[in-house]
Amino acid sequence: MSEDRDPGAPPQPPVEDDPPRGTDRGDRLHTFHGERLEVTWSRRRCIHAAACVMNMPDVFHPGRRPWVIVDEGAADSVARVVTRCPTGALQFQRSDGGAPEAVPTANTVRVAPHGPLYVHGDVVVHDESGTRRLTDTRVALCRCGGSANGPLCDSTHNAAGFMEPGSLGTPPADRPTAGDGTALHVRPERDGPLHLEGSFTLIGADRVSVQVSGVNLCRCGRSANKPFCDGSHRRRS
Repeated sequence: MSEDRDPGAPPQPPVEDDPPRGTDRGDRLHTFHGERLEVTWSRRRCIHAAACVMNMPDVFHPGRRPWVIVDEGAADSVARVVTRCPTGALQFQRSDGGAPEAVPTANTVRVAPHGPLYVHGDVVVHDESGTRRLTDTRVALCRCGGSANGPLCDSTHNAAGFMEPGSLGTPPADRPTAGDGTALHVRPERDGPLHLEGSFTLIGADRVSVQVSGVNLCRCGRSANKPFCDGSHRRRS
């Protein structure tokens, strides 16, 4: 027992270790084993972008049981297709000495028309308490305001009829701290925007891009200056 602890103070919750890279805290993964690598899939993070199905239908076949048969494709090809999953729902682990997924040296945030923010880079997602929730190279962030898995996208934008073309508004003059190092930290504010700390390239659906170092992005779906926050979350309808 620590001599510095006040015996009358309430017990402190245990400190949780950060989850492994590519794993959302508390997520339950489905694992598909192959001879040279294994593939894991997160149902919670999957929004059916279908990049895997379109690029390698012999390996990734929805409706089949199991829907992923790793050894139907060459290990290098399967690994390459997994890295095209924009949400990070698919991950791979090599058992044959092959290279793991490389962490990009530059961060990008792509605005999908009528859909999420696709983040690619050295990404760290925190929860609203500030606890590190997820470290990954590929993340999809909700911008319709309806996800039950916020700040991650859960495809609610489809059912909600979120219609927003994905062009870039005007970057605000006042920006949060840019952050240190190369990592891009995503910090959601309770009932507020996404604070992005770090340098990245923001790319609109029309391919117009801007270099950004620290910015607040809308996650309520109501900003008139999307994808940037304009304070609309404070104005209740």
